[in-house]
Amino acid sequence: MENINQKKEWIGWFKAIVITIMLALFLRTFIFATSIVEGESMYPTLQDGERVIFNKVVYSIYEPDRGDIVIIHQPPKNYVKRVIGMPGETIEIQNSQLYIDGEAYQQHFLSDEVIAQTNNFGPIEIPEDNYFVMGDNRLISKDSRNGLGFIPRDDIIGKSELIIYPFSEFGRVE
Repeated sequence: MENINQKKEWIGWFKAIVITIMLALFLRTFIFATSIVEGESMYPTLQDGERVIFNKVVYSIYEPDRGDIVIIHQPPKNYVKRVIGMPGETIEIQNSQLYIDGEAYQQHFLSDEVIAQTNNFGPIEIPEDNYFVMGDNRLISKDSRNGLGFIPRDDIIGKSELIIYPFSEFGRVE
């Protein structure tokens, strides 16, 4: 009798493990994935080598919003950048001040020092179904100003949600 109960317990554990693995694979494939930040283009918000979890579903329900930190898929790699300009808007940077459709935009996510290092750019109009992105480290970021160009909506594959590694930096991406 004890042998049958022990066998049932092992079967129960096996089922639980299989279901857990299947659930984890489903979540990783369709809902969340991880990405490693490469380089210093998002410093100080994100640092080289940090691992972030990004939400793959949010942009099938909503459109990217200004300020979102997004994952952009442009083979052969993914980029992590911040959405600055929306489709149809005109972007210009003059004397370190960002203007969107002619109005000054306050970038509360950046320090005054980083803002002061932002070079003049534009004006340039963002085509429909495209976005304008920049890294938070404006001096060295490859972004919509200098190499990535406008980002087609279909290239934005997720929104950065959490820093999971290193553990000392664990927390929401903002």
